[in-house]
Amino acid sequence: VEGAWAEDGKGESIWDQYGHQGHVYKNQTADVACDSYHKTEYDVYLLRGLRPKIYKFSISWPRIFADGTKDSLNPQGVSYYNKLIDSLLDSNIEPMVTLFHWDLPQTLQDLGGWQNESIISAFAEYASFCFDTFGDRVKFWITFHEPWVISYAGYGTGQHPPGIVDPGIASYQVAHVILKAHALAWHVYNSHYRPKQHGKVGIVLNSDWAEPKNPRSVEDIRAAERYLNFMLGWFAHPIFVNGDYPDVLKSQIQHMNQQCSSQIAKLPTFTEEEKRLVNGTADFFGLSHYTSRLISASANHTCIPSYDNIGGFSPQVDPSWPQTAAPWIYVVPWGLRRLLQFVSKDYTGSRIPIYIAENGAPVDDGSDFINDTMRMDYYRLYINEVLKAVKLDAVDVQMYVARSLIDGFEGAAGYSQRFGLHHVNFDDANRQRTPKESAYFFSTVIENNGFPDKFLEEHLPKHVV
Repeated sequence: VEGAWAEDGKGESIWDQYGHQGHVYKNQTADVACDSYHKTEYDVYLLRGLRPKIYKFSISWPRIFADGTKDSLNPQGVSYYNKLIDSLLDSNIEPMVTLFHWDLPQTLQDLGGWQNESIISAFAEYASFCFDTFGDRVKFWITFHEPWVISYAGYGTGQHPPGIVDPGIASYQVAHVILKAHALAWHVYNSHYRPKQHGKVGIVLNSDWAEPKNPRSVEDIRAAERYLNFMLGWFAHPIFVNGDYPDVLKSQIQHMNQQCSSQIAKLPTFTEEEKRLVNGTADFFGLSHYTSRLISASANHTCIPSYDNIGGFSPQVDPSWPQTAAPWIYVVPWGLRRLLQFVSKDYTGSRIPIYIAENGAPVDDGSDFINDTMRMDYYRLYINEVLKAVKLDAVDVQMYVARSLIDGFEGAAGYSQRFGLHHVNFDDANRQRTPKESAYFFSTVIENNGFPDKFLEEHLPKHVV
């Protein structure tokens, strides 16, 4: 949303370069985007209209450190985030800050990016600076937003920068490095900042719900279990269970390598010291969720490296599920409740809370952008499933964050998918914002902290939405 891609000392990010090279829908770029860099006060004004308890946003690493290191500190970038944080607090809105939401400084990518282990200390230095600079006012920190997407789309399919297609080797190598970088940043906060700042640090993991296509088929049930472990357990198990990858993930990769004439996947190993470093490094379970998949066991084993082939599963959808403007998002509300049950059972229990840190659906650029009835229905149905999980299943959900305040630059999809509660006119030099019907709907959900006299006729616990 920020724009100002090269203003006031900001360095180039991998998404800046990716857009400038023409890899994004209709050659669109984030050069100006929503121009939020110059519209801080107005965006906070829009937030005040919704009256939320919290606002989740990300810091752009190259806006703070232009080349990714402290030697390139950019005071004007620091001032921008200070202004945003102070404006939020003046409006009684808690800032929730993500340190890394995919926009790596290009200079660090030139050194190998997340494939080079030296980036672990660089990230820890950047995180420590942010904790030191903003932590007196920020009490909720996210180290990485959706590391699965970074590993899968950036290094597996090549759909995101740096555009590397290596699902069997690079994807797992990058995830390994990110997990260690996250853990080190958590320990930096825990040792040096928590005693005075008393904040919370976690990570946001994205996951579909995996429903066995045939619930009476043992093969499909096991395939669905593998799907969840290849998507969520890949990161959640090391952090929330025992510092290591799930046995299901390790055994499946070993099985596929044995079935093939050459190694098609390589899962790195943690040392015992690294297991201790990674295990327990989260004060909450950040969950990003949008949709579900029907999973069946792969009928044909192939040795061509791909996410599905390595995992031995075949994801599908039910033709009755409504599709949104994003081709990968189908409306399956009950999947969120089942995923919350799974997370609570396998990872959190009553030990740490679950924060739903991202949920929503887009409309397409050409639709009636004000009367976004489908999005309102999506929110209503999905939030109601959260309500059921809390009230009927005793799942400890303490936060729900809607995506998003305003339309923005959506990666490779550019501006074709509109996730915002407020429409942004990207053809207007002033980037005019207009509230959609979903903004009014969501403001009533916030006001009532749930649904008044509908659905289960109960409200979410205080301060969830």
